[in-house]
Amino acid sequence: MSNEVLVLMDETAIRRALTRIAHEILERNKGIEDCVFIGIRTRGVYLAERIAEKIQEIEGTPVQWGELDVSQHRDDQEEKIMITDSINADLKKLNIHNKTVILFDDVLYTGRTIRAAMDALMECGRPQMIQLAVLADRGHRELPIRPDFIGKNFPTSKQEQIEVALTEIDGKDEVTIRQNREEKA
Repeated sequence: MSNEVLVLMDETAIRRALTRIAHEILERNKGIEDCVFIGIRTRGVYLAERIAEKIQEIEGTPVQWGELDVSQHRDDQEEKIMITDSINADLKKLNIHNKTVILFDDVLYTGRTIRAAMDALMECGRPQMIQLAVLADRGHRELPIRPDFIGKNFPTSKQEQIEVALTEIDGKDEVTIRQNREEKA
């Protein structure tokens, strides 16, 4: 097996995509007055925080944001993980009732993580609307979920893997694709 890694987005491309997403969010929602940003753990949290900071720079208004752990709501895990979830408890302190909630994730693939996030959100309140922002959309949806805001589309095969690295946890900003293919003998 050969593992070839190609860089799809570097630090500059990621910064530009996040700036564009920030402007698109402001445009579509006519500001951010009734918006709450929710980042899906782990990298979605940092994307939500970065875009909240960009919008504060642009509008001069702080954005409410929080993080969400969807592990207890996944339908593709053999065993449900039973943990005391202080992250989602903190999320319940954010008022999402009748607000536009914008979910943030790094890579959109099958849609199962987003479905789990929507289930978790409904335990915290009833938003007026849920929008989705992703840095990378690789296709192959198993559920009828589509993003409202996309950094970049990357058509992939199921054998390929998109990986997002962010400075806050990985020490660099980069989106890569790992191509797993068999070598010919």
